[in-house]
Order: sequence, then C-alpha cells, then structure tokens
Amino acid sequence: MSDRARTARVTLADVALRAGVSSATVSKVLNGRSDVSARTRERVLGVVAETGYKSTTPRHERTRALVVVLDFMASPYAGTVLQEILAAATRTATELILRLPPSPQVGASPEAARDWVAQQQASGAVGVIELAVAVPDAVHAAASDRDLPVVTIDPIGTAGDRFVSIGSTNWAGGRSATEHLLRLDHRRIAWIGGPRNSAPSAERFHGYQAALDAAGLAAEPALVLHDAFSVEAGFRHGRDLLSLEAPPTAVVAGNDEIAIGVLAAAKELGVDVPGRLSVTGFDDTPQTEWTTPGLTSVRQPLTGMGRMAVETVLAMAKGVQPASRHLQLTTSLTVRDSTGPAPAA
Repeated sequence: MSDRARTARVTLADVALRAGVSSATVSKVLNGRSDVSARTRERVLGVVAETGYKSTTPRHERTRALVVVLDFMASPYAGTVLQEILAAATRTATELILRLPPSPQVGASPEAARDWVAQQQASGAVGVIELAVAVPDAVHAAASDRDLPVVTIDPIGTAGDRFVSIGSTNWAGGRSATEHLLRLDHRRIAWIGGPRNSAPSAERFHGYQAALDAAGLAAEPALVLHDAFSVEAGFRHGRDLLSLEAPPTAVVAGNDEIAIGVLAAAKELGVDVPGRLSVTGFDDTPQTEWTTPGLTSVRQPLTGMGRMAVETVLAMAKGVQPASRHLQLTTSLTVRDSTGPAPAA
C-alpha cells in the first residue's frame, strides 16, 4: 500500500472490500462476535492491521473496555482478585472482556500475535490485565508495538519489561511464614510450591530458603517440591512427605490451595495438626477460615492488587507511566490454629 493510501482515512467499507467480505461481517469481527469463521476473522484482522483502520465512531460514543486474560476462575484467589477488578472497572465506567490466554500457535507467529492484539483493540480494549497466567512474549511485543498497555498480576512464564507487573512482597512473605515455624522450634520444614516458572512462587521459595539459611539450616532436597497451585498437588505431595521414614514437622505451602491439600492428606493419614504437623499457606483467601483447623497464611492484599491493576492500566492508556515497572504490595502473616510447637523428638 502506498504512503498516500495510508494517509487517507480508511473506511469500514474499504476494509470489507479488501477482505472480500461484507461490511456487516467486518463489524462483527471488530465487535468480537463469535458467529464468524476463524479464517474470515483472521483475514479481516489482517486487513485492519495492514491499513491501520480505526473506528470513526466519536470517542464519547465508544465503549471503553479492558481485556482480562485468565485460565481459571474457580479458585478463591482468582475470584477475589477478579471481583475487585470488576468493582474498579465499574467505578470507572469501563467494561470487562474476559479472554482465555492466546494459544501457543499465536505465540509462535508474530503476525498471529499482532492479529490477536488488533482484535482486542477492535473490541474497544484500551488495556490488558493478565491474571496469573502465561502469555507468549510475542503477544507482549505486539501489544507494545501497538501501544496497548499490559499489566500482569502475579506473572507466570514471562520475563522482561514489556509489561508492568503487580504482586506482593512474596520473598518477605515466604520468609515470615518460615520464621514463624522456626520460632516454634521446627527444624524439618518442607516446601511445596507452585510451578517453577511462576515468579511469585519462586520469590516465596527464596524467602523460605533465606529463613532457613539465617537459622543455620539447609533445605533438604527431599523436602522441596514444586507443582501446580492446586489442592490435588498439595494432597499428593503432602501424603508422600508424611509417609517418609523421617517426615517433616512443618510444611510451608506456596499458596492456600496447596496447604489445604496438605491438611487433607494429614487427615487421611491420621496425622494431628498442629500436634504432629504445622502447615502454612499463602494468599489468606476466605477459605482459610473454613478449614479445620483454621489455616495460618501469609496475607497478600488481593483486592488491592485488582484495584491497582485497573487504575494502572487505565493511567497507562492515557500516557501516564507508573513510577516502577514492578509494583509490590505489603504482605503480613495471619496466625491461626494450623501451626503450633514442634512435636517432641
């Protein structure tokens, strides 16, 4: 396309003509309608990206939206954060569009990544919030190229400064939970964390290690495990640890769901908590008060993280950059009945 053609205003009809479809079909694609084939959608978005088409609808008539990318909603963690994202968006008259993460095929193709970003912008999105989910770096690069701000809450499997991250003081939280157990005279303290490519889990693990190092202890390889942030993972690894000839007297879990799985394993094996085993979680979600016994957990301000994500990405959409690319909110330890003095040798 010539420079002269690029400078002329491209209309919806122009896009339809170049894509070989009707104007109604182009409108459906731009509004994120599902009743369009994947091939047609890809062709239309390719023309939109190539021509630089922008809606001529007056700005005051357009719907401002944020895309929230997530792959799980059933966990109390995700539900708590998402609820505050919704509340903050409602206060600012901003709609939410929920998306699953882009497929690996999108991440493998820069052109497909650009198309994915163009589709979000065509749907009215002025920014993207990623909620503890892995998104391909190619998508982040495309979003940066098209000036679509991205804010990631508790990033997984991503690196670099193409996005702003929001989390909590994970290292300090992991250390405080471990120090709490050390003060109770525990010395065989196990770790069951989330995925190795989870930045928050890695930071919490390093805090656990730092507390042990300061106490002159080493993290025993057999007592250090990494898996999914799930009840199932906590149950499976908790059962294995408690079946060792010399089981740990305490477990520091990477999140509350893992900790709840450990409590379930202890119950199945008849291991008293906290008489023979102490357990700590991380997040301090509402379910920590429902467990028996109540779960000691590192509290991170989940509602504050959701609210800050909305405020930050909307400010970035207006050209205001945050003071730091990596924002952290303070954690604190909430002590309940799942932790107690180490059992006698």
